[in-house]
Amino acid sequence: MYILYDVADKVATITLNRPEAANAQNSDLLDELDAAWMRAAEDPEVAVIVLRAEGKHFSSGHDLNDDKWPKPDDITLEWIIAAESRRYLEYSLRWRNIPKPSIASVQGKCIAGGLLLVWPCDLIVASDDASFSDPVVLMGIGGVEYHGHTWELGARKAKEILFTARPVTAEEAEKAGMVNRVVPRAQLDTETRALAEHIATMPPFGLRQAKRAVNQTLDVQGFYAAIQSVFDVHQTGHGNALSVSGYPILVNLEEMKAKIR
Repeated sequence: MYILYDVADKVATITLNRPEAANAQNSDLLDELDAAWMRAAEDPEVAVIVLRAEGKHFSSGHDLNDDKWPKPDDITLEWIIAAESRRYLEYSLRWRNIPKPSIASVQGKCIAGGLLLVWPCDLIVASDDASFSDPVVLMGIGGVEYHGHTWELGARKAKEILFTARPVTAEEAEKAGMVNRVVPRAQLDTETRALAEHIATMPPFGLRQAKRAVNQTLDVQGFYAAIQSVFDVHQTGHGNALSVSGYPILVNLEEMKAKIR
C-alpha cells in the first residue's frame, strides 16, 4: 500500500507512503492516489483534502524504474502517450477540478513529477527546507507533462528552473505566488492541519463556487488549452529520444540522477 487515507473533523488526509524511495511515483502509487482523491471527492463528510507525504522528501518524481513500463528496446511513442495521458495529465487535471478545497503539504524535495501532485492543489504550505525543481531538460524534454510552470511561477522564473535544472526554494516559490505559506519543518503538519480545519468551517457551497470561479478564470485565460497543447510538445521529447538508439532517457538514468543531485 503506497497511499494512506484518513478522515477526521471534515478533513481527508491523503499521505504518500513510499518514503524508502523518496515517494517516487510508480504506476501503482498513482492509481492508488487517484482512488484516494476520488474517495475524498465523493464523501459527503469531507470538506477539505490535504495531500502530504511521509519521510524526508515529498516526492522525487516519476519512478523511471517502474516495472509496468516496457524495457527501453520495446518502448514505443504510442505506448508512452497513452500511459502519460492517463496517469500524468488526466489524473492531475481531475484532481485540480474536484469541487472541494485541497492543500498540499510539502517538505524536502519536490522534483519533476512531484509538481504534478502539488500544482493541482488549491493551496500549498511548504516547510522551510522544501524545494521545487523540474530538471527534465537534462533528458531532452522541455518540462513535465502537466506544464503549469508559467502559471505557477511566471514566465521568467519558469524559464530559469527549466533552463538551469536548479531548484526553487520554498521562499522563492512563495515570493512568486506558487506557495501560500512557508513554515518551519517541525510545524508543517500542525500549520497545514490548522488551515484545513479553518477552511472546513466555511459553507461548502461557497467554497465550491469560489474554487470554480478562480479555476474558470484561469481556463478563460487559456490554462486548460495550454496544458493540453504543451503535453503534445512534451511528447516530441520522447519522440526524439526514441530516434536515438537505446532510448537514452532510461539508459542514462544514473548519469542524469548524478547531475540533479
